[in-house]
Amino acid sequence: MAQKPTTKHTLVSDPQLTQLLQAYEGGLRAMQEHKYDKAKTLLQKVVSGANREMADRAAVHMNACNQQLEKSDTQFKSPEEHYDYAVSLINLGDYVGAREHLDTLAKQVPKADYVAYGLAALDCLTGHSEDSLRNLARAVSLNPSLRFQARNDSDFQNLSEDPRFTELLYPDPGAELPLPPEEGVEEIG
Repeated sequence: MAQKPTTKHTLVSDPQLTQLLQAYEGGLRAMQEHKYDKAKTLLQKVVSGANREMADRAAVHMNACNQQLEKSDTQFKSPEEHYDYAVSLINLGDYVGAREHLDTLAKQVPKADYVAYGLAALDCLTGHSEDSLRNLARAVSLNPSLRFQARNDSDFQNLSEDPRFTELLYPDPGAELPLPPEEGVEEIG
């Protein structure tokens, strides 16, 4: 019986092609991590490489990176518009991008109830219950009518069984809700 040759098939034996393939894979990984600048740099190497098929594929991904980078360079006319954009990112499932925008807003307009509410919703969606409760308490203390909104907001579904959540949204009549202290600010006492 004749034996089959046992040669290993390597997809890439050319060192230049290996480098292009590594750059392409690195670019795709960076895109998945929402690091579009890094992805664009890696994909640019592939586009300028000798392999036309890989260059064409990399060009498609590079266009996607450019579109994402243009979105992040968006200028907002107001904090409310910026907040709406952050909420759209939450709805798309881009929690990392949404967090960046909400954190920026929290610094720009620290007393905005809607920013605290957005952070509370994002924290709840990402499994950070303690942070969610803290931000929701802050939002409600700034604007008590947000209690009613939170009662029907599916973003807080993960907290629906938590008694602290219930107490926050259905307080005893006449009970004062203390404003939680801001981080990094000492209380005077």
